[in-house]
Amino acid sequence: MSEAFRSFTEELLSHRTTSGNEGSAQEWLEGRLDAFGFETYRWTADAAELAEHPSFPSDPDAIDVEGRPSVAGVLEFGDPERGPTVVLNGHVDVVPVEDEAWETDPFSPTWDGDRLVARGAVDMKSGLAACVFAARELADCDPSGLDGRVVVESVVGEEEGGIGAAAAAVSNPYPFDRDAAIVAEPTELKPVTAVEGSVMLRVGLEGRSAHAATRWNGESVLPHFERIRTALRELESTRADRVTHPRYEAYDNPWPISIGTVEAGAWASSVAASLTAEIRVGVAPGETVDEVESAVRSTIDAVAAESDWLAEHPPSIERFSIQFEPAAVDVDEPVVRSVRGAMSRNGLSDASPVGATYGADSRHYQAAGIPTVLFGPGNIERGHFPNESVRWSDVETSRNVIADAVSSFLRSETKINI
Repeated sequence: MSEAFRSFTEELLSHRTTSGNEGSAQEWLEGRLDAFGFETYRWTADAAELAEHPSFPSDPDAIDVEGRPSVAGVLEFGDPERGPTVVLNGHVDVVPVEDEAWETDPFSPTWDGDRLVARGAVDMKSGLAACVFAARELADCDPSGLDGRVVVESVVGEEEGGIGAAAAAVSNPYPFDRDAAIVAEPTELKPVTAVEGSVMLRVGLEGRSAHAATRWNGESVLPHFERIRTALRELESTRADRVTHPRYEAYDNPWPISIGTVEAGAWASSVAASLTAEIRVGVAPGETVDEVESAVRSTIDAVAAESDWLAEHPPSIERFSIQFEPAAVDVDEPVVRSVRGAMSRNGLSDASPVGATYGADSRHYQAAGIPTVLFGPGNIERGHFPNESVRWSDVETSRNVIADAVSSFLRSETKINI
């Protein structure tokens, strides 16, 4: 099965599944799941339904769902009604590619020793493939003592807020309930039990234009923005000290405020009279997006109140794009214990739960009352970059751990705790 696992992963990576282009890969994957003996399901998100969801824009036309099915395969063991159902989730979409920055074709997987190089190798097609073959491994081994179901999901639009996962969480596409989930994001083979949220804000400033030769007749927005930037940096530092969570003690700056874009002025020989900045603010588990947005607004309002100009021309602040609510799962949940136990049995000595500073689809399942843990191969720092790669030995380890964890979760002693 090892060679089949490698070939399957290479084929999955060869599909150029940038946002909106997942359809062909999903058709292929659904066919493979069917050939492997899974009962298959598919669903397409309802844009109007997602527009009511806090993660997404309120305009359905801004949510691209056309031709973007999510697919899943289900295997049943023993008496499936007597046992629990566990979801193994991965997203098939990948971030855009600048081909010229790569040393190889990003959608022609190549090998560098133990490393597999391709767009999506880390984030997160290798993890998705590991889920498929973990489920197959369970089906091919002696399944005695197992009762329940394993669902392997390949969802779309994770990079756009979790289109496929949000739809699955809000409107269950299966004729049965789900008791737990494992999301195979790149966690460096560690159990991630908390993920950070984020709020995206667009800040606008208006000044007064003037000829550069008489700039004293104008009102440049740049000094005003510098004061706002300084205040946001102070807010970030204050939040790092004041907002704490046990899974984030290793981070010096766990809830970063990033000013990602700034556009100001219209002409070198004119005073810069307008500015637009786009900001991402980290949200800690236990906080809400609304609370953190309010803190940012209060900070900017305080800066404005100290300026005669800004008091009369207040900055505009609006949400844009997608929002990520934070999420955390209790470390004593059976699915977390199952993953940690499987890690120890497969030679991973440190099974301590950790937190991640990125957002993930786990939040959608957590919001639906489905305990969810992240566990998968690779380092997120290698994702979203040219020459993305993952150690194949880690991918194989993740498959073994996930199979072991699911086996433990489906056994009778685990079901008693569900």
